[in-house]
Amino acid sequence: MHEPFIPAWWLPEGHSQTLWGKFFRRRHDVPWIVERIPTPDDDFLDIYRLPAPPTAPRIVLLHGLEGGPSSGFVTALADSARRSSWGFDVVVNRGCGGEINLAPRYYFAGDSADFSTALAHVGRTHPRSPLLLCGISLGGNALLKWLGELGASFPRAVLAAAAVSVPFDLARSCRRIDSGVSRIYSRNFLSTMKPKALAKIEQYPGIASPEAVGHASSIWALDDSFTSIVHGYRDAADYYARCSSLQFLDRIRCPTLLLSARDDPFHPPEVLDEVRQVASVNRMLTLDFPDKGGHVGFVSGRWPWRTADYAKARVFSFLSQHSPASISELGRESRRALAATPCEWSSAGRP
Repeated sequence: MHEPFIPAWWLPEGHSQTLWGKFFRRRHDVPWIVERIPTPDDDFLDIYRLPAPPTAPRIVLLHGLEGGPSSGFVTALADSARRSSWGFDVVVNRGCGGEINLAPRYYFAGDSADFSTALAHVGRTHPRSPLLLCGISLGGNALLKWLGELGASFPRAVLAAAAVSVPFDLARSCRRIDSGVSRIYSRNFLSTMKPKALAKIEQYPGIASPEAVGHASSIWALDDSFTSIVHGYRDAADYYARCSSLQFLDRIRCPTLLLSARDDPFHPPEVLDEVRQVASVNRMLTLDFPDKGGHVGFVSGRWPWRTADYAKARVFSFLSQHSPASISELGRESRRALAATPCEWSSAGRP
């Protein structure tokens, strides 16, 4: 049981919750250690890591579109992990670490392979740590797709997952963010995504049309002219259809929290009704869909100088409930055996 989300009275709807969460959520100082790991296609991934004791739980997080380790929610959750002596790992998407990546590709909404590579590295370097997973927005979509693809064969070191403000249906979410007032967010994303796409085309001439990318005035148009093509999809519609996490939810066999607000300006609320239908026959999914909260907002509190971060608290509480010390079904000897038994990881990220 948990306390329901009560939005701050001074942030009454989705846009104000979203903007406060983006620009005014407290950013915590995290003593990151940055580690660069190779990928199978001769590229690299950066992982921002928070040290912890060798048997401590670790949260492995996938950030959102154009996000990274300095995002407010990421640092808030990492600070909660640090205060509990947990480890924390942020998998930085290719091209989001301030440096152009090497391969003729970028990152996208269904990137299961990069997450498998990163998670396998975390598992090998911390073989006695239970792992808890978290995905934010676009990263949440990739996480849920990965969990659904694996079904019951997900790594045994993974105990639970949480996904916040996920675009369960990429096509409908894209139409939403590309229209009406929500276009302010689309334009903000395009201001960084288009230069990166053009830089990648300059690095690898011929992978996409620079003219089409330059004229893209919406997320859909950019995904149609660049993201879909360089990642092997026919067009944006094909990319969205094959990577949307909604179709993978029924196959998830790991305890997973889905936290989304019905007034999220990035996603249409009717999609959450479809998610609820899936969850009604999949007991592994725990839903928290309050009417208010915006996109990765969920700010409560009586005054602007005294706020409470519901999303951080809800996610950390859920993951904590599934850490070894909190699982009532495990006896003391079972928990001790879990901490003492390393998990052997393959290069594909499966034990």
